[in-house]
Amino acid sequence: MEWLVISVASLFAGFVDAIVGGGGLILVPALFAVFPTTAPATLFGTNKTGSIWGTALSAWRYARRVEFDWPTLWPALAAAFLGSLFGSWVVTMISADFMRKLLPFILLAVLLYTLARKDMGQVHKPLQSAARSLVLGCAIGLLIGFYDGFFGPGTGSFFVFALVRLLGYDFLNASANAKLLNIATNLATIILLGFKGYIWWHLMLPLAAANLVGSFLGTYMALRYGAGFVRWIFIGVVSLLIMRTAYDAFLR
Repeated sequence: MEWLVISVASLFAGFVDAIVGGGGLILVPALFAVFPTTAPATLFGTNKTGSIWGTALSAWRYARRVEFDWPTLWPALAAAFLGSLFGSWVVTMISADFMRKLLPFILLAVLLYTLARKDMGQVHKPLQSAARSLVLGCAIGLLIGFYDGFFGPGTGSFFVFALVRLLGYDFLNASANAKLLNIATNLATIILLGFKGYIWWHLMLPLAAANLVGSFLGTYMALRYGAGFVRWIFIGVVSLLIMRTAYDAFLR
């Protein structure tokens, strides 16, 4: 029964994550509900072993329809990997409780800004020069990568928002690029937490299989309906993240 519950959660997480990120909103609470006495680091690491496969499938399918800005993306990927590696190390040393209380307010600011700027992310029109894009891409990768390793909820959505707001991507292109950045951060977390013995490898196969199915369906929907559809899914996911993280921080 435990395997069935987390596999269904992983499928829905893969679907949401493929469109706009935020799959951890579904799978991580499911893991905590099924295994309430397990160390958080173990559940965070185990979540990554399932979600990285769906993210990789999404990235591959997006790559067939979306043109990636590789001169900006390669350095950003390296920065995201290093940031996540450092964040994963830090979370094994100190508590992330302060981040738990701050996160709902950060997400609320992201939501309000997105709602206020109705044209944001509708047209793909990169705003920066090549050099400036490289610097901003590295900053996005490093900072959000650290956040993903240290805490994690909403990482994909933060990547999407940063790429739309700072680099001028539309929501579809931002979501595609965010997938590759998320692969880098997930891989770093898996390496570090796996090395420290915080991952249940026996759950990887059912989580990965279900996540791949969800990811396939989510990518299909995003590519079929485009940037406007992704924008509304983004708004919905961020709204749910606000409610979930506020509950975790102040009511639980």
